[in-house]
Amino acid sequence: MNADRRLRQGEFPARQILLASLAVCAIMLVTAASRLLTGKFPDPDDVLRLVQVRDLLAGQGWFDVTQYRIDPPSGTAMHWTRVVDIPIALLIAAFTPLLGQPGAEKFALVFIPFATFMVSAFAIGSLAWRLLGVRVAIISVLACGFLPALLFQFQPMRIDHHGWQVAMVAITLWAISRRNARINGWTAGLAMATGLSISLEILPMAAAFALVLFARWWFDHKQRGWLAAYMQALSLGLAGLYLATRGTSLTAYCDAVSPAHVAFFLVAGLGTTLIAQLTRLRGFGMLLLFALVGGAAFSAYALLSPTCIATPFATLDPLVEEYWYRLVFEGQPLWKQAPSVYVPALLQMLAAMGAAAALYMRSDLWLRAWWAEYLFLLVASVALGMLVARSLAFASIIAAIPLGWLTSSLLARIRQQGAPLAAIGNAIAIILLLAPMTLVLAARAILPPEPAAVEGVASGACDVYANAPLLGGLEQGTVMAPLDLGPAILLETDHAVVATGHHRANEAMAEVIRTFLASPDEARVLLSGSGADYLALCTEMTEIQLYANVAPDGLAARLRGGEAPDWLERVELGGPPQLAVYRIAD
Repeated sequence: MNADRRLRQGEFPARQILLASLAVCAIMLVTAASRLLTGKFPDPDDVLRLVQVRDLLAGQGWFDVTQYRIDPPSGTAMHWTRVVDIPIALLIAAFTPLLGQPGAEKFALVFIPFATFMVSAFAIGSLAWRLLGVRVAIISVLACGFLPALLFQFQPMRIDHHGWQVAMVAITLWAISRRNARINGWTAGLAMATGLSISLEILPMAAAFALVLFARWWFDHKQRGWLAAYMQALSLGLAGLYLATRGTSLTAYCDAVSPAHVAFFLVAGLGTTLIAQLTRLRGFGMLLLFALVGGAAFSAYALLSPTCIATPFATLDPLVEEYWYRLVFEGQPLWKQAPSVYVPALLQMLAAMGAAAALYMRSDLWLRAWWAEYLFLLVASVALGMLVARSLAFASIIAAIPLGWLTSSLLARIRQQGAPLAAIGNAIAIILLLAPMTLVLAARAILPPEPAAVEGVASGACDVYANAPLLGGLEQGTVMAPLDLGPAILLETDHAVVATGHHRANEAMAEVIRTFLASPDEARVLLSGSGADYLALCTEMTEIQLYANVAPDGLAARLRGGEAPDWLERVELGGPPQLAVYRIAD
């Protein structure tokens, strides 16, 4: 268990890891083929990301990430970064002359998620090979294909930013396993700076990596260069990416990297560097110095942005919080998900933590210390995933290696053991390890059936992505539509929408919700102030069903029952009857 292949680069199994990665990509492509052909995006955020890239290619300013067709005429300033837009835009621009824009977009929708997966797979495969050998490296990459939280972020058409953040976690994990503190500390810091520039959601992982490097310093003063290099790269990389993507804007937002965040990390990076160079204090003295640096960094943050000390979602309108934010389940705690989601996820994470603990116990010297760090990062990422379900993807990429090692060990036992019952037992263990959903399926066969799930935004006869183009035949205007329908309208037509499910349009989102919940007479007053020319909805959408259940006499319920007030003129577009489009009378 003390083999270290860090200096044996010529033996790196690049071809095997590539083939394993391509196998996972092929499976994802096959399973998503029908959705890819029909243009059904995994999430409305992926739709709006493509809209943002189209606007950039059409000439919108590099530093201007405002969506002018959301809540017109002023529009809505998005919290998304150009970092994620760059590869998508480059691919579309490069392949449009060959494939046309629709074909180039299709290519980008497949290539980008797979490229981010390949980056993650090579980082994980390289790390697993150096520590555990070729076989474990290959199985670890293949194990990624059995982790649902991970697969969701890398599936075709998933071009939103979460896959890139997973890749940054994988690169950082790989970097801190290397030997050169300066080079690899900088690599880790730049990866986390990129992840933070994409979204602040990765901040807890950046802190977890910093704690690991702090522990190295704590136990061995000679290792102080790791944390110093990491914080230097993190702070300077964050500042550089901010200037490159936001310019010199001093506008303070709480939900994305702003001057206050840059100031925090610059102070923290400078303080860490000074402590590393000017003192050899240990124990309480060292903690005191870092406490002072942390206090100074927080003071800089609070001074520049005092309103951002609270969570960015603290100022949401109560209607938006109740009928949107709390229902975005991927952003809610894991225990609020369906049992079919959290039970398999927890089983895999518990198995991964147990395997990492076993690797720690089987090792000694530097490798024992490494597996202790690894186990801490895995536990920290699982804890984050418990609080925010979609962050379980970070835990999943870290869990891939211990799961790969455990699977490899069970396979070896099957080959070595002659007893059929033992082989069957190990085979069952592998199935439960890689596909714990089998337990859920077995439980469903025995227990009473659960209530049927409500149809999703793109399901049923009124496929929003297939039918949104029908609205393009109407004279250009502003559409009052459910929040989940808005991105499809923006993608497929030239219309504007009152709001989409993106929190910076907080007031407009509340206006949409309030309108659909209101009585027809109240809704007419609200619509007259919204500037909307049309009202559109799919009557079977989850969102509309929710409004109808909450307000049985509200506008959504009336429209769902086919009872349109006389101030709404039905527009027939040739779509399914569930697609209801109205012209709003003056």
